[in-house]
Amino acid sequence: MTSVADAVQAMQAKFNPAAAAGLDLVFGFRIDESKHFSLVVKDSTCELKEGENPDAQVTLVMDGETLDGIVSGETDGMQAFMGGKLRAEGDMMLAMKLSELFPA
Repeated sequence: MTSVADAVQAMQAKFNPAAAAGLDLVFGFRIDESKHFSLVVKDSTCELKEGENPDAQVTLVMDGETLDGIVSGETDGMQAFMGGKLRAEGDMMLAMKLSELFPA
């Protein structure tokens, strides 16, 4: 496993099932343009999958350093977005939901 995979797993560990009640969402992650992951959030569950998921409603694009910072809490996701270190492809409003689903 890479440090990127470790960071995504750490994010999964912070999952708040109560915030995901009744949801059916797929979040994609493209890290360093070569590593793809998805988090499938469905009815209060969260499953981490490696690889690109064509069903992702939003894909977050960033480098591994930015991901590590966001997961550790050292980097604010919104600041990373405003600073150009994080890009969202797809439904931007779903990206905002990540902070509820994965609180720091």
